[in-house]
Amino acid sequence: MTSEVLFPKPFRELFEPGYRDYAFWGGRGGAKSHSVAGALVLLAAKAPLRVVCAREIQDSLRDSVKQLIEDKIEAYGLGAHFECLDAETRGKNGSKFVYKGLWRNPDAIKSLEGADVFWGEEANRFSARSIRLVRPTMRKPGSRMIWTWNPEFDHDPIDKLFRSDAGPPPNSIVREVSFRDNPWFADSPLQAEMEHDYKVDAAIAEHVWGGQYVSAVEGAYYAAQLGKVREEGRVTTLAKDPILRARAFWDLGRRDATAIWVAQFVGQRINVLDYIEGRGQELSYYIGQLRSRGWGDALMELPHDGKQVTLIATGSAEQQLRAAGFEVKITPNQGPGAALERVEAARRLFPRIWFNDGPEIAPGLKALAAYHERRDDNRNVGLGPMHDWASDPADAFGLMCVSYEEPRVKREPSRTRATPTSRNAWMKS
Repeated sequence: MTSEVLFPKPFRELFEPGYRDYAFWGGRGGAKSHSVAGALVLLAAKAPLRVVCAREIQDSLRDSVKQLIEDKIEAYGLGAHFECLDAETRGKNGSKFVYKGLWRNPDAIKSLEGADVFWGEEANRFSARSIRLVRPTMRKPGSRMIWTWNPEFDHDPIDKLFRSDAGPPPNSIVREVSFRDNPWFADSPLQAEMEHDYKVDAAIAEHVWGGQYVSAVEGAYYAAQLGKVREEGRVTTLAKDPILRARAFWDLGRRDATAIWVAQFVGQRINVLDYIEGRGQELSYYIGQLRSRGWGDALMELPHDGKQVTLIATGSAEQQLRAAGFEVKITPNQGPGAALERVEAARRLFPRIWFNDGPEIAPGLKALAAYHERRDDNRNVGLGPMHDWASDPADAFGLMCVSYEEPRVKREPSRTRATPTSRNAWMKS
């Protein structure tokens, strides 16, 4: 075993028991993941610990910190004390590391019962729902939660929990950690990379390295429009108009996310009232969400693939929604330029769009802010929208915009009557 292990100063508090939450946030180069992984390995080698290492979305163990934990075991010369299995890492003293994705995963939440330590890596990705489930489930006496993340938006649930004006939960340690706190940063290749990034685009570098909130994603389609929305106070409390029909605009996913925006067209204004997102769920999940949130009478507006079998093999999304009693409208295939057509429609309509100020809408707004262009840097040309976690919510939002029809202004009938003309008037002229 390594006789001495050095840690950046902010992480030494991990070895101090008694705190409920340990929150470490900041930009790249602060050694957050490496320091937490190293501390947990040392603590688990010293005494039996059950550690749950979690991310919000983890499609496979390759997405987890399993390899990092096992690299630290090797680096510290502790290989004889641990056994690296396919799905978990076990200590011969009874310690155990398990690796879970929390998104709509009841088994992951159950695994927290009896855990000594929860580590939420990339905590800026955690939904408010996941955080609400984690905290009361970690109820073993003396258990604690560790959170590490690079900030993105001030409305992210993890930032609202630890960095809002209300202050963090009681018995918490909250530390900003950056490359300045990493004594090994100056001798690494990251130093030159950071300096180059600041020269190229200081705003983006401040987010990546400085830990500041995102001010603009490079190539973001809606950066200026969303800035105007907030500047003009168009994120506010909105209520459903009981007279008007609500509409639910979908983007359907099987391996990626399914996203739904619920809106009403109120005159020349678009009121966005709700947002629903899921991954790997059957259609019944979304039907239940729509009904429980009061949208059971909404018109379901689906993209062209709604006619195909999408979420489960018992019928298309259109067939299942109709069977559940919903009225459904299918938008025809817009062809190869559909994605950019939706972007242009959204940009044109943004001045008319208002958003309900609620926790359900925040993930959708976050996705719209991150939706950006994919570029070929060698040729300096745009390649259309980047397909990533933000593209499915943005596609559903774009469907809403291309489906919008401006209300026609009814003209009042003319009150002036034409003077009757005799059939023989021409004869009198």
